[in-house]
Formats: sequence, C-alpha cells, structure tokens
Amino acid sequence: MQPPLRIRISWPAGHLTATLDDTPTTQALAQELPLVSTARTWGEEVYFDTGVSVSRETDARQVVEPGTVTFWTDGDALALPYGPTPISQGEECRLASPCNVLGRIDGDPGLLATVRGGDPVRVELVDA
Repeated sequence: MQPPLRIRISWPAGHLTATLDDTPTTQALAQELPLVSTARTWGEEVYFDTGVSVSRETDARQVVEPGTVTFWTDGDALALPYGPTPISQGEECRLASPCNVLGRIDGDPGLLATVRGGDPVRVELVDA
C-alpha cells in the first residue's frame, strides 16, 4: 500500500500542508509538481490554476467540509474552501460546481484567509 501523498502549499504570508487520497486526479496533479500559480479568491475559498486537465470523478461534490482539498475540473484548478462562498447556504462550503475531492488540509484551514488574490502560490510534494 502506497503512503498517502502530502503536499505543501506556500504563499507570501504562510504555508500549510495537506494529505491527499490516492485518486486519478491526485496522481495527475503529482506528475506536475512542483508548480507555481497565482491565487484567486472567491468568498472564503482560494483557488488557482494547475495546468492539469482531468475529468470529473464519479464522487465529485459541490458541498464539502472546510479544509477539503478539491479539484475544480471546470477551471483546471485546485480549490481550497475554508468557509462560505458567495453561493453558500448558511455556513457551508459550496463550490462553484461539483469538484473532485482529493484530501484534507492538515491543521487549521483558516490560515487560507491570509492568501490575497494575485499572490504567488507554490505547490510541492512533501517528502515522507
């Protein structure tokens, strides 16, 4: 059994790590790491282009828990919700459309509140 894949996401004001499940999308993303992109925000969600293009998986979800690492197939982007978005009902994390679920942020997803639109973001594998 393969150990879980861990990634580090860094931006000027901080960084966090995430543990990803072994999914087709995770495998495609891992092939492209490290990558550097530009952060965009949408309510309490950070997302950024990855240059990876994959299909929507059968278990894709639109409403997820804060800190879920998701892949927005419509935008080829990693989407990291930590609170409500403009289309949320109440406090839920509602994504723009169903996204592939990759894993979870380790620790407090609220750190993502320090990401500003336009920030450079780096995603890299964490050595086990």
